[in-house]
Amino acid sequence: MTTEEKLQHFTTYAMEEARHKSDVMIREYTDAMQKIFEEHQEKKRRQEELEIKTETDRLIRENNKQFSEEQIEIKRTLSKKQDELKEKLFVEVKDLLARFAETREYHQMLVNQLREAREFAGGDEVILYIDPSDAQKKFSIETEVGAPVTVSEYSFLGGTRAVLPGRNILIDNSFESKLAEAKESFQLKGGANHE
Repeated sequence: MTTEEKLQHFTTYAMEEARHKSDVMIREYTDAMQKIFEEHQEKKRRQEELEIKTETDRLIRENNKQFSEEQIEIKRTLSKKQDELKEKLFVEVKDLLARFAETREYHQMLVNQLREAREFAGGDEVILYIDPSDAQKKFSIETEVGAPVTVSEYSFLGGTRAVLPGRNILIDNSFESKLAEAKESFQLKGGANHE
């Protein structure tokens, strides 16, 4: 082999070797770039998913908050309306009681309540009270009950009260206490479940 051929062979070999190394380097670089690109895409995808989840969670929380606020406002409005209706109802009940207080049945109820209080007391001292609005009935009630009756100094809307001082007992059949108990335990029920 001549020097020229050797040089040609060396040049060819060097070029092939350089091409081979270049191909390997380009392939490695391309693979590395592809891997970086895929990692970048995966990172972006995860980041987008996280942003979507975060925004979705925020919107759900905001929606729940608005729903809760509206629900509270509805309950507040409903409660206010129920209180108004309850007050209106009890005003009507007071009017009905005032009308009832003018009847013979009311008079008889007072007599019966006071008799029961005397029976409960047995032989013990008992102070029988009627409402100031019933003062005109005092003498007829005393006659029917067979005991002295005291007109209370303050109104209790009708009915009777009896005090047994020896036993520290109050028998409260006043309309005031009955109304207060009824008002306390009263629940306005309505709507689809309670019609």
